[in-house]
Amino acid sequence: REAFVPDIGNVLVSADYSQIELRILAHIADIGTLKEAFAKDVDIHSTTASQMFGVPVAEVGPDLRRSAKTINYGIVYGIGAFGLAQRLGIPQAQAKAYIDSYFEQYPGIRAYMDRAKAEAREKGYVTTLYGRRCYIPEINVKLPSRRAYAERAAINAPIQGTAADIMKRAMLRTWRDLKRELPDVRMLLQVHDELVFEVPEAEVMATQALVKRTME
Repeated sequence: REAFVPDIGNVLVSADYSQIELRILAHIADIGTLKEAFAKDVDIHSTTASQMFGVPVAEVGPDLRRSAKTINYGIVYGIGAFGLAQRLGIPQAQAKAYIDSYFEQYPGIRAYMDRAKAEAREKGYVTTLYGRRCYIPEINVKLPSRRAYAERAAINAPIQGTAADIMKRAMLRTWRDLKRELPDVRMLLQVHDELVFEVPEAEVMATQALVKRTME
């Protein structure tokens, strides 16, 4: 970040999507509890901890929230009991119990994962919400480690790929709107779910409003 220095009279403006992959997962897997939490702008990790551990949201402590956050993101990347145990520093049996509890609370996520793997086996690819294909050539290989890697890719690609689609659309639309309304603003960088702009100091408020509107 420090490599980019704005010209005199300019500042850098950064805008990113909030928890975009978890939002996409909530939509694709049709998880009502998570969608409601996002719609109400409730802390999603505390919500998950409350659901998993049977504790009111207001009573979720830092440790439970940290565990829920690790699981929320880990599930997107196909984490197993061994990997979760390493990340949380807990016994593998406890990690497995956490994952089992997660799928009990959100059965739609397990159904989505099974659906994605089945689609990849049948077609050889999975698709993003915008229809872009990601080919999974090793989904039916006999070697378990390679097949498991392909299965994780089949689960992950529609989520990460849709996030990428959303960002590319946002970049195109933001560039178009800036060119028309604020031609002195430059789009510098795209970093995962974040866009960085170089903005004249007098146009910061207008840029923030335009970028927020267009990205949303």
